[in-house]
Amino acid sequence: MPSHAPAIMVLEDGRTFHGESYGAEGETFGEAVFNTGMTGYQETLTDPSYHRQVVVMTAPHIGNTGVNDEDPESRRIWVAGYVLRDPARVPSSWRSVRTLDEELAAQGVVGISGVDTRALTRHLRERGAMRVGISTTETDPEALLARVRASGEMAGTELAGEVSTTEAYLVPAQGEKRFTVAALDLGIKAMTPFRMAERGIDVHVLPATATLEDVLAVQPDGLFFSNGPGDPAATTSQVELLQGALERGLPYFGICFGNQLFGRALGFGTYKLKYGHRGINQPVMDRTTGKVEVTAHNHGFAVDAPLEASTTTPYGEATVSHVCLNDDVVEGLELRDAASEGGRLKAFSVQYHPEAAAGPHDAAYLFDRFVQLMAGEL
Repeated sequence: MPSHAPAIMVLEDGRTFHGESYGAEGETFGEAVFNTGMTGYQETLTDPSYHRQVVVMTAPHIGNTGVNDEDPESRRIWVAGYVLRDPARVPSSWRSVRTLDEELAAQGVVGISGVDTRALTRHLRERGAMRVGISTTETDPEALLARVRASGEMAGTELAGEVSTTEAYLVPAQGEKRFTVAALDLGIKAMTPFRMAERGIDVHVLPATATLEDVLAVQPDGLFFSNGPGDPAATTSQVELLQGALERGLPYFGICFGNQLFGRALGFGTYKLKYGHRGINQPVMDRTTGKVEVTAHNHGFAVDAPLEASTTTPYGEATVSHVCLNDDVVEGLELRDAASEGGRLKAFSVQYHPEAAAGPHDAAYLFDRFVQLMAGEL
């Protein structure tokens, strides 16, 4: 293995870790969060939802499958920094074309290895997600700490515009076309429109700056809001777009950030979780079916909605449809027509990632539910 320079990592409360450079040398800042997935690190790194976050991997051994050119979920690595304990010496997958270390270095992502990630994760669970700095150029922790405390915070930050596509594009339906969907790219992963295309949907992926007129111009049968980074409370234009779509009765499906914006459109507030949900092993109950799913998550904010009572909104009756079994965090919402007996479903969302890249396939049925919604079967 190549030799690596010494590196230090300083959290905003002063906790300091020493290790070795992994990836690019230099200095980086972001919000320290931990991911509990034991695999799927390439999909994690390229998930735009991790923009401006320094990701700590709780699994001790990372990099053993290397990096390939088939699994990225976007055009680049988005994490601000990467923290791991024991990097693989040699990739062992036949699909690998280069090492993780080489890929991080090539894309300028500063990381640190040799860190006690168990101690670091326990610290973040107790104290909460916080700002952090990693440096291979600074040797004085106090000097780095001052720069950490001067860096930007995640709360109050609008980031979807920084990760979204700048031009609209089409992901065509596979086989016979059944529906057309306008998908707002707030940090979309490539597998998401692919999952819809598999079900006969033409997916028009639109920039985060798209207007309701842009959405209606593609004559959609449904509207989709993707995952993405940032504070949902700092976002207004997409909420107004969604409210306009709901007023017109356009079927809606949202995931992750799209769930939070759906909550805001319905009149609920959002709040920052202490340390968030990040990984591919989170248990969630779908209250519609009573089934428990193992799901892939990446969110630091959540919707503040009542778990039991329904809420009357200008668009219908809203209820919490999914809940996390670890901490009772809202993981999904449904909007039903109050006028019809039994409540016809009009729109729904989930807080997690049903496209399963990476992650379990328990939630794949949600794309089928979207098809049924557009077909008027729910």
